[in-house]
Amino acid sequence: MSWKYVCVFACASLLTTLYAAAESSASSTLNKAVAADYNYLDKLYKHFHANPELSMQEFETSDRLAKELKSLGYTLTRDIGKTGLVATLKNGKGPTLMIRADMDALPVLEKTGLPYASTKKQINLEGIEMPVMHACGHDMHVTSLVGVARQMAAMKDQWRGTLQLLGQPAEEALGGAKAMVRDNLYERVGRPDYSMAMHVIAKYPAGKIAFSDGLMYSSADTIRIIVRGVATHGASPHLGKDPVLIGSQIVVALQSIVTREVSPIEPALITVGAFRAGTAPNVIADSAQLDITVRANTEQTRALLLDSIKRVAIQTARTAGVPEHLLPIVGIAPDGAPTTTNTAELAQRVRAAMKAAMPASAFVEWYQSDMGAEDFPDLVNIDPPIPSVYIEVGGTPAEKLKSGEWADHHSPLFQIDHESSIKAAVEAMTVAAIDLLQ
Repeated sequence: MSWKYVCVFACASLLTTLYAAAESSASSTLNKAVAADYNYLDKLYKHFHANPELSMQEFETSDRLAKELKSLGYTLTRDIGKTGLVATLKNGKGPTLMIRADMDALPVLEKTGLPYASTKKQINLEGIEMPVMHACGHDMHVTSLVGVARQMAAMKDQWRGTLQLLGQPAEEALGGAKAMVRDNLYERVGRPDYSMAMHVIAKYPAGKIAFSDGLMYSSADTIRIIVRGVATHGASPHLGKDPVLIGSQIVVALQSIVTREVSPIEPALITVGAFRAGTAPNVIADSAQLDITVRANTEQTRALLLDSIKRVAIQTARTAGVPEHLLPIVGIAPDGAPTTTNTAELAQRVRAAMKAAMPASAFVEWYQSDMGAEDFPDLVNIDPPIPSVYIEVGGTPAEKLKSGEWADHHSPLFQIDHESSIKAAVEAMTVAAIDLLQ
């Protein structure tokens, strides 16, 4: 080998070493900056946790988020889709990245016993007073968004382009993302080149990052079936058509769709979560109501399930002798969510950036353990689609996962190790943002 090639190889090796050292130094600097900023975020997290708000009523949450971001120099666009907002930070010519955080909480009575536990009650959109709790981690999401905002404002010398931070209403009820798009979101703030979102996940050890190159969450649809019958005395059932009996037969028959119409290796789910009927034990009512959630991992299976549910409901009623003018009314809520699927190339780029800047121990393998859903796709599944990545951040201490002493999302006992999860989320999302805004 000539000395010329030895020199080339030596120089290349030296440059690689220097680049790795610089990258490692930058990573260490960011890690320390996130840690130094945590006391501020801790107080903010506890404020959000103690003051949750229901879907489409996130007025105080939106105000506080806007105040935090405006103080950092971001330009605010408010009241998008009712309570939604976008904070924009321009930093020269370059791509545009949008990072989304959902803001709403759940109608759950908190039983964690935490010193900052929610005691809030709120009148929901149906006029009923409900307890309210951040039982799914959206308080952590909003806090982490502020954390990213603070780091990106302080690191403007390391990126170029436009950063958009989006606070979204009504993820829990679904429909918040659609509401923002319908309210001219992109006409008002501009269309991003990339979009990102994250969720704290109880099943992973606190602070660990996980995401796939494709499917992240199932689709979700809500169906309401009004089973109509003919009212009569409970002692004279032969004179009427019992909607409770017919509804019960529909509930059982729906299960055959999953077991006999969908491939046994294709995930699909039909759950009847509510069955309401009747006013007295000796009265056969004239109607019953079934509320159903439907989940699938592909749009093809989703369409099959929705069509089959309508067929089963109507044909079951016909079998029971219900006249044509009283056949069930099957309504599909308009704010169903499609599958959440990462853009493969973008997910690979983001993962590479994170793994170059963070230790290998910060990551765990992603896996699907249930058929949870998200409405984030409604922000990016436009024409043409916006390349997007959705990541998960572990929220439960490892020892609790091993012992089984942990509560899943939507439980009144749900709680996370918010320090570990917030620090990991802020660092990972900041690393991704800097890589994409070049």
